[in-house]
Amino acid sequence: MSEPQRIVIIGGGLAGAGAAAALRERGYPGEVLLFGADAHRPYELPALSKGLLIGDAEEPDWVRDQNFYTEHDVALHLGTRVTRIELGARLVLDAAGGEHRYDRLLLATGSKPRSLPVRGADLTGIHTLRTLDDALALRAAFAKADRVVIVGSGWIGSEAAAAARKHGAEVTVVGMETTPLESVLGPEVGGVFRDLHTEQGVRWRLGTSVADFVGDEGAVTGVRLTDGSVLEADVVLVAVGAAPETGLAHAAGLDLSEDGGVCVDAFLRTAAPDIYAAGDVASQFHPKYDRRIRVEHWANAKNQGEHAAANMLGDHEPYQRAPYFFSDQYDLGCEYRGLANLDTDRLVVRGDLAGREFLAFWLNENRVTAAMNVNIWDSGDALKHLVDTGTPVTDDQLLQGDLSAIA
Repeated sequence: MSEPQRIVIIGGGLAGAGAAAALRERGYPGEVLLFGADAHRPYELPALSKGLLIGDAEEPDWVRDQNFYTEHDVALHLGTRVTRIELGARLVLDAAGGEHRYDRLLLATGSKPRSLPVRGADLTGIHTLRTLDDALALRAAFAKADRVVIVGSGWIGSEAAAAARKHGAEVTVVGMETTPLESVLGPEVGGVFRDLHTEQGVRWRLGTSVADFVGDEGAVTGVRLTDGSVLEADVVLVAVGAAPETGLAHAAGLDLSEDGGVCVDAFLRTAAPDIYAAGDVASQFHPKYDRRIRVEHWANAKNQGEHAAANMLGDHEPYQRAPYFFSDQYDLGCEYRGLANLDTDRLVVRGDLAGREFLAFWLNENRVTAAMNVNIWDSGDALKHLVDTGTPVTDDQLLQGDLSAIA
């Protein structure tokens, strides 16, 4: 593989900006063009639903400081929407009419919040949370709200519920699952989060969904559920997941997967010559799992962006990291590593579920497929080792043994 003269990156989030930084850190001397639709310089997303939304932080975590891009000769095109990719001509076209040739191209377009296709969805006071501006607007709304309804009982919905309670609002969470986070953690561990929020005053309307939104003079006043009941609301957050931003890829004729992402191989390459994808938008054939997976968490965006940069410069290494994410809600902090199949994996818990200090392991054939630490911070390396290596273990080892000694 000859060294490219120009690398174009579409997407100004963590994956794209991390890739640009990694190119320079590896000594790449050619041109680097980074296009981001957001007007802000690249930032990380976790703080948007945590410290920034609560009010503990005034800024997100920036991927690099203000001067990095100029000092490292990264052409940063902020507030610039790419409209088309021409594969044959190796061109990227932007909304201002610019045409930009590429030798290698990285798609890091991320994802966008899913909306609810119901009546009243366009009322003011209904929010989604994906960008810095979204987070600032939602924080201001929480600070003034008496009644907040959050639609969605996943990670964003749960963290936002904690933030809204910190601001003093009454909070009701609506979710289709019977337990919050059930699709990721199962009912037993998900129940820990349900009880935590209940203790903090959050009300739950689970096992139901939204029929429509109720409004007055263009502003939301309530959420009507499918059972006919109406929840009064000054502010509504719709947090029902995200969809990968694949419009450019689809229009260019790139293959999309059943999970909605852009198909890439183990090396993060698409089927089109010299085009890679990383982060939320990438549906990767993962060697560890022997199938395609698409991961929307912070660590995946960070690590895949850097990995794609290396492979664009001639490395030929498969991306094999297991998924990782973290969450903070009230006084609960947790980390999750791996990828459990709740239909087949069994749960082993070490510690105190009720006291919210425990380790949770999901096992398949006595191998740890995923592990989670909750308010326990000295076991991260051991849990990572168990997940990464698939070392056979017994329940007794997990429940009572020295986890760091399991080889």
